[in-house]
Amino acid sequence: MRAFRKLCIAVITVFLLLAAVLNIVLLRTEDNDNGNYRVEAKRIADEIAETGNYDLEKYSHITGVFTADDSELYTSDEHYLIIEVGDTLYRVEYTVGSGQRSIAAVNCVLCALFLLMTGLLYYIKRHIIVPFGRLNDVPQELARGNLAVTIPEEKSRFFGKFTWGVNLLRESIEDSRKKEITMQRDKKLLLLALSHDIKTPLSAIKLNAKALAKGLYKNEEKQRAVAESINTRADEIEQFVSEITKAASEDFMSFEVTLGEAFLSSIITRIDARYAPQLAMSGTKFIINKYDDCILSCDPDRLAECLQNLVENAIKYDDGRQIEISFDKMDGCELITVSNTGCRLEPKELPQIFESFHRGSNADKVQGNGLGLFICKRLMSLMDGEVYAEILNGCFCVTLVVKMA
Repeated sequence: MRAFRKLCIAVITVFLLLAAVLNIVLLRTEDNDNGNYRVEAKRIADEIAETGNYDLEKYSHITGVFTADDSELYTSDEHYLIIEVGDTLYRVEYTVGSGQRSIAAVNCVLCALFLLMTGLLYYIKRHIIVPFGRLNDVPQELARGNLAVTIPEEKSRFFGKFTWGVNLLRESIEDSRKKEITMQRDKKLLLLALSHDIKTPLSAIKLNAKALAKGLYKNEEKQRAVAESINTRADEIEQFVSEITKAASEDFMSFEVTLGEAFLSSIITRIDARYAPQLAMSGTKFIINKYDDCILSCDPDRLAECLQNLVENAIKYDDGRQIEISFDKMDGCELITVSNTGCRLEPKELPQIFESFHRGSNADKVQGNGLGLFICKRLMSLMDGEVYAEILNGCFCVTLVVKMA
């Protein structure tokens, strides 16, 4: 706010200085113009003396020349002066004050501009600077984890949508935190319950194992029954471990998909606009093959997100030569394939690449968390589609299968 005040003062000061300079220049010009009619009157006198006639078109300040015969010599509503040529007196009428009118007109314009400028600065202050100042601390508070920070509502068309979006972001973060806390609590309770349940069969296994070790069971049939009991208890423990594994690996991310319809061209245009300039600068050849436009049954934002993940992966793991997007149709579905050169992934790793947090052998020097392809698979599944990967001619290819509307 203080910086904006300084800017306003500087702008107004410069404007007033320019206005003052302009007025000084105009006043000097007017002073010069006011003496011109005397010069022109002298020239007319010389012209009459030499030729006996005069031409008013040559003179910009003289409006008329009269003698005593034309009218009363000293009677006129205009500005005039008397000149003598020979023995004859002439009344020479002239114009003055045009410079003053020009100065007044210029000052009126400058005044209007000044009012417009101050009004604009006030509008900017009230509708942009002040609302922005009220939102200045919100991002810092959100970054610190203060989700209860007050976000002032703004009706301004400049910040109304922005404040609504920030408030929506705060609510989304708050909901995500609540879901995470609830999930962590449920998992802890589940793990504690399963841990307690495991103790019972584990104790039975230990007792039977000690009995067998000490030779308490002499009968072979009894020994077989004890062994079967141990095996049964081991199966119970294995089942509990499976439940623990399932609880640990169940969805940690929530995905919301709104199915609708979208043109293929609109989605590809978004991808091209986002990555073509970036890849051109890095020297990577980015090819989008020709395709027949069609209407897809999907969530356009989520489908674009899937393609973005695939292109990002291609940028990370390719050799910098070429990334290509190709298209095909099959059984009422549009097949969109993103391929990149320089694949170093082993074919045996393909079945695991869509698992969460899985990173292939080609990711040793590349930063990432192993979630890109996992997210693609989940989103495509929610959109009634599919995704698969293959290695063809040294290129890593991932294909999205999207239903056509």
